Parts: sequence; C-alpha cells; structure tokens
Amino acid sequence: MGEELRGAVGDIEVARVDSNSRDCREGSLFFALPGRSTSGDKYIAEALEAGAVAVVSSAEVGNTCPSLLVATADMHATLVRASAAIVAHPERSTRLVGVTGTNGKTSVTTIVAGLWRAIGGESAVIGTLTHERTTPPPPELFRELAVVRDRAQSDEQPLVALEVSSHALDQGRVDGLQFEVAVFTNLSHDHLDYHLTTEAYFAAKASLFTPERCQRAVIWTDDPFGARLASMCRVPLVPVGSALASDVRCEIGSTTFTWRGLRVESQFSGGFNVDNSLLALETVVAVGVSADAAAAALRQVQPVPGRCEVVSRKGPTVIVDYAHTPDGLERILSDLRALRPGAKIIVVFGCGGDRDREKRPMMGAVATRFADITVITSDNPRHENPESIIDQIIAGVTPNSLWSRASDRRVAIAEALKMAGPNDVVVVAGKGHETTQIVGDDVINFDDRAVISELVK
Repeated sequence: MGEELRGAVGDIEVARVDSNSRDCREGSLFFALPGRSTSGDKYIAEALEAGAVAVVSSAEVGNTCPSLLVATADMHATLVRASAAIVAHPERSTRLVGVTGTNGKTSVTTIVAGLWRAIGGESAVIGTLTHERTTPPPPELFRELAVVRDRAQSDEQPLVALEVSSHALDQGRVDGLQFEVAVFTNLSHDHLDYHLTTEAYFAAKASLFTPERCQRAVIWTDDPFGARLASMCRVPLVPVGSALASDVRCEIGSTTFTWRGLRVESQFSGGFNVDNSLLALETVVAVGVSADAAAAALRQVQPVPGRCEVVSRKGPTVIVDYAHTPDGLERILSDLRALRPGAKIIVVFGCGGDRDREKRPMMGAVATRFADITVITSDNPRHENPESIIDQIIAGVTPNSLWSRASDRRVAIAEALKMAGPNDVVVVAGKGHETTQIVGDDVINFDDRAVISELVK
C-alpha cells in the first residue's frame, strides 16, 4: 500500500481498507475520515472491536492501536491510493464507462452493459441497482472492480458501466479512475439540499468531463445543460440528441426506431428510453463496437428493473417507475399519455424525507398536470412526518385537479387500482426497484411490485 503506510504502522498484516466502521472486518485498515456532520474518529473503537488492526486519522489516536497521522487535506487521496493498492489496482484491468446526470443513469449503464454482453463481451454495472449508494465510496468501489476483474473468463478486459452521482464527484469517490467514456444524460431539479444551487450541482457533474477523468465524452445536447457542457468540454465529444432517431414507433414493452440508417428494436417503453438507448448505442460505438453490431444487440437487452416496468396487465396496465424528480415524473407520465391515448392515467407517488424539500410542491404540480388522478402518499419518510411531506406536495397541486392522499403506501396503491378501469394505466412512482421503505430508523420490507401483484390477485 505504499511505504508511507507500511513504515508508519509497521509489519501489520492488512487485509482490506475501510472508511465505514460498520464495514470493518478482521484485518481492516480503518480510515477515520473527517465529515460534514461527524468525524470518523468517533468510530475508531467500533472499528477496532470489529477487527481493524490499524487506523489512519488526521488527529492523534493515542496508544490504543497502531496508527498513521495524515493531514486532513491528504486523507482522501491517501484513502484512494490505499483502496486501489490493497486489491492490486483493478482499475488498470477493466474498461470504465461513467454515466452522470439527474435522470437516466441506471438505464444507460444497464443498457451499455447489456449491449456489451450481447456482442460477446463481459460486463458489469455498479450503481443504484447493485449498491446502497449510487456510487460506492473508494474502498467498496475498488473491491467491486476487483471482483469484476477476478471473475473475468477471457483475456479481454471486462467493461464496467458505473453510475457517477454528483455527491460522488463532489466527495471524490471516483478519484483515481480514468474513464474511457463519460456520459451526460440531463440535469434538472434535484439534490439542492446538498449542493444548494443548480450551478453548484452542474459544476459537480461537469467535473467528470475533464482530460484527467475521461478520454471521450458522450453528451445529450438536447438538454440545455448538456449543450452548455458540450460547449466547454475539453475531451473528444460525441453530441447526441433525439434527431438521431427517426421513424420512432413506441408501444408499452416494445420500441423501434432508425439510427444511423439501421432499424433498431428494443424491449423498452416510452420516448425517454429511446433517448437512453441512443446514449448507450453511441457509447458502445465510442469504445469500439460497430454500429451494425450495436443495433443488432439492442433487441437482446432486457428492460431495466423498476424503470417503466410493467407489473400487471390484468385489468389496468400497472407500471412501476423510479421517477422521483419533477422532470422524471413529467417524462414518464407524458410518454404514457402518448402510448395510451384516451386512457385514464392514475399516478401514485410521494417524496423522500430528509431530502430536497423544494421539489415537493413541484412534484405535486407535475403529477396533477400530467395525470388524470393523483394519489399522494409516502416514499421513504425517514425522520420526517409523512403527513407534513404530503402537505408540502399538496401546496403545488394544480387548481381543479383530482387528487387524494393516503400516507400508507399500500392503501394508496390499492385506492389507485380501485379507481382504474381495464383500459387505464396506473403508475406507481418514486421507488422503482427498491424493496424496502425507510421509516425513522427502521428499514421495512416494501416492494411496490410485490404489493401490486398481491393487490391485483
């Protein structure tokens, strides 16, 4: 891990690196990182009890264990170097694609990885569907890359499609990585509880598109922030927009369009998945796949869990979607309106607690504008009162719209299903693939898809 660590902690056998005391195991080197609200030094005893054999800190630890004192400004860089070195630098043996943006990260990474597998390569996705955090912290991220490297069955390097969140960029979680391609999907209102301003949010996203972090860029330029990013990008750029797809024909569960003169088929639903597919197709071409092979492979890629996922067609069509931003909710509802003209659209959604409060009335406005009936409920209330969150959503509902409230999410879904006719569409939005609900400090089992299946029966 470097002479600076070895010399400080002696000849102790270190098996792994951790920055979260709850992750520590026998042989862990624990990094007590300084934080915004608390310091890792408070968890040294917990880390040692779990099996940590040494500690890296920016403050004196005392004689309780072998330790290394590192300046606060150098802590993160030291963590990245140690995390990569302890697993023999897997980033050097994998091909990395990083995808950032407010909406679409999970879909684009999943489609990219699916395309790569369909043409015969080995691939993996790291992101919302696979980890607790969209982008894991360095110890977990480098361990995961090592797993991908070690399970590869061929001499060809596996491709890893990584969701890169704005938090991860701001906190340096992808430091030490060089992406073959960085992809930008879009930017809209989200995470302002963390970034405070849209400009700061955009700056975090834009920091991925530098020569230090990526070799090439694929950017959705129909988005105004994407167009702005393209104008300032300092790496070779592939601009992507909806004009690249012609003769688009969409149904629920099936979409076809023409791209680069090739007829493309997919199992996806909605215009937003045409956008996601275009980004993924151009990305795999950027890493060396022919357009013909990419177009042929798309039909083999499976739909993304929890993204416009059709759960039931018994009576009304019932769809689960991860849309949890105003822009994401508007897109799924407007796309379904186009797919099912004349059908009644009923949406069930809520907003997470302890998160961006500004978007709550915006979500209420979008839902009641684009759906015929809205049922407002709980998402992950965390430590907030669910009824208070609902009140804030209701503050934005459009006049004379049809809506109701039910803080119990199961009750809300049941209410929506009862109101739906056989030709209508019910959208349960916000949680998508998630199988739990966070209420206070409790994590309870709650999968929208399972609940819908039970209620439909």
